[in-house]
Amino acid sequence: MFWLSHHHPDEYNRTYVLGGVRVCARCLGTYPVLLVTLVGLFALRAPREWRWDIPVVLALTLPALVDWAVGRFRPAAGSNAVRTLTGVLLGLALGRSLQVHVQRPLPAVLLAQAALVTAVALPVILATYRRPRPE
Repeated sequence: MFWLSHHHPDEYNRTYVLGGVRVCARCLGTYPVLLVTLVGLFALRAPREWRWDIPVVLALTLPALVDWAVGRFRPAAGSNAVRTLTGVLLGLALGRSLQVHVQRPLPAVLLAQAALVTAVALPVILATYRRPRPE
């Protein structure tokens, strides 16, 4: 069953089985933390700008990108615990950048985060796109 699992059967090692449902290990860390962070920042009336937004958001985003990239080149590498942890960090980063974005569309922190993701993901996707999948 497909639910927060965008993995093919040969990548099921990247999922948890919860109640018979496959859940992506990284997404399990990302989405709940993103939601809690977003709600928490609004509840606390966090400032729209913080001078450390860009470096902190990029630093929190990078581990998930690196772990994902390594996994694309070495599918058997990594562990679900690491994927979930990097997902938690990514959820914190996305929560902050989205909280700022909701108040002021396309802030520098969101654009920097998008640029980082593109700079890492695009070459990795292009390099691994034609690799055959195990049967």
